[in-house]
Amino acid sequence: MMKLLRREFLQLAAGAVGLPLATRIARAQAYPSRPVRLLVGFGAGGAPDILARLMAQWLSDRLGQPFVVENRVGGSSSIATEGVVGAAPDGYTLLLASLANAVNATLYDKLNYNFIRDIAPVSGISRDPNVMVVVPSFPAKTVPEFIAYAKANPGKINMASPGVGTSPHMAGELFKFMTGTDMAHVAYRGSAPVLTDLLGGQVQVYFAPIAAAIEFIRAGKLRALAVTTAMRTDALPDVPAMADFVPGYDSSAFYGVGSPKGTPAGIVDKLNKEINAGLADATLKKRFADLGSVAFPGSPADFGKLVADETDKWGKVIRAANIKPD
Repeated sequence: MMKLLRREFLQLAAGAVGLPLATRIARAQAYPSRPVRLLVGFGAGGAPDILARLMAQWLSDRLGQPFVVENRVGGSSSIATEGVVGAAPDGYTLLLASLANAVNATLYDKLNYNFIRDIAPVSGISRDPNVMVVVPSFPAKTVPEFIAYAKANPGKINMASPGVGTSPHMAGELFKFMTGTDMAHVAYRGSAPVLTDLLGGQVQVYFAPIAAAIEFIRAGKLRALAVTTAMRTDALPDVPAMADFVPGYDSSAFYGVGSPKGTPAGIVDKLNKEINAGLADATLKKRFADLGSVAFPGSPADFGKLVADETDKWGKVIRAANIKPD
């Protein structure tokens, strides 16, 4: 079933069919003729919201109509996704798609939609690695030392996250899965309380969003052991990549734009072109880099493949670790 849905999603990425070519071209040329909503399943002020607003402003400037960010928090972004799945497929209601959508496909038994079937990929925006951090007093100063310490103290290290199924949680679960370590997961509601308790010693390790942790790292209040990617990141050039110590390890959040299934191909292509232009803009790229984000340009099919691959990857981790929603 998953293979069939994956194939269907990749076919959607190739573009809408069935409308006469002249009609599709006319619709794309006229689009947008009124404000466009971009639904975000995360709260205002966090990295996803900031990324969405940066891209919305870029699209507003380029296309001459307001692209309005609408925060619909709840259900690990499911409420926002439902709002787009149920919208008219006309390009006027878009979704900030994310890792949460890939995770939710396996994490939740009953959703009111199937993301791969019901959302058409438009464009990637960014890949956002996390960084494994501990306080300076923690006994391990490197990833190999941390693994050795964790194996000598099974179940005694508290691994914090801002919630079940979030990028920090999944990065930590992948680390446990690939290293054979046993750590207790402690879920919070947001990054701020995690950092408070990490700095206070109530929890011992956090696979933090770079934007949330970078100032603490620079101030020496947290020690960065590795970024959660196959290669180093420009945001923390002196911090090694996790794959240097755990071969094959790679975990990043991702963000992109999706639209309701059936959105005309001309509109999808127009949005994709303008989003990619933004990702190539030097000013916007610097703003992304300040958030620890790496631009992820490409075609709708490229983004569709990323979502399908991530859905498959995290489904395996969730089933292996028997992760259940809150």
